[in-house]
Amino acid sequence: MEFRFQSIGLIHSCFKEKFGIPRQPGLVPEAKAILELLPPYNRPEALAELAGFSHLWIIFVFHQALRDEWRPTVRPPRLGGNRRIGVFASRAPFRPNPIGLSLVTLEGIDTAAGKCLLRLGGVDLLDGTPVLDIKPYLPYAEAITEARAGYAFDAPGAVATVTFSAQAEVQIAAAEIKHPGLAQLIRQLIAADPRPAYHDGRTARTRYGMRLWDYDVRWEVTGDSACVVTELATVS
Repeated sequence: MEFRFQSIGLIHSCFKEKFGIPRQPGLVPEAKAILELLPPYNRPEALAELAGFSHLWIIFVFHQALRDEWRPTVRPPRLGGNRRIGVFASRAPFRPNPIGLSLVTLEGIDTAAGKCLLRLGGVDLLDGTPVLDIKPYLPYAEAITEARAGYAFDAPGAVATVTFSAQAEVQIAAAEIKHPGLAQLIRQLIAADPRPAYHDGRTARTRYGMRLWDYDVRWEVTGDSACVVTELATVS
């Protein structure tokens, strides 16, 4: 059977490219996004009582991971990229149907000027992601304390210390006028270590970069510490 779905909304997030996005939602609380509902779904009554929920499930499309053919196995970064597992035992974006599921915090709802906007936190969603549906998180049904997690027993490893060069501090302070909390966002993202697992101690590469909002952020890793070493470059 085949089905056709229409996106109900669009994500506007700080992540302009895939590298740097947290591996799972909730790992970086400072990662913010706006979910804009699209016509004809941008009606305030569709959001009635939603404000009473603290967390939402976002069902979305991996729009930059589309492929003509699917494969039954993948190499998840969590396992260093050198071990294949079944696609259905992973959260990899390359799937038979490119559908993702993300649990995010609901930080507010704005319904003004003909728009319906949901302010989200702890996101792992690329800017421009099409959204298929929204569902409220139900703690009594979905917080399963005895659940097992297969090969993903704990949260991914973290970078112990994140610092900023003097030049980066000045640049970030100026950028925070437009994007409050930018320094904390950068610190949380780098601490979550977005590098592929196989880069940990097994590569000579020490410098990395990611795009956040309108900026290119670059940092250097030494052992289990990282330093934002260059100025915060504005993307033209």
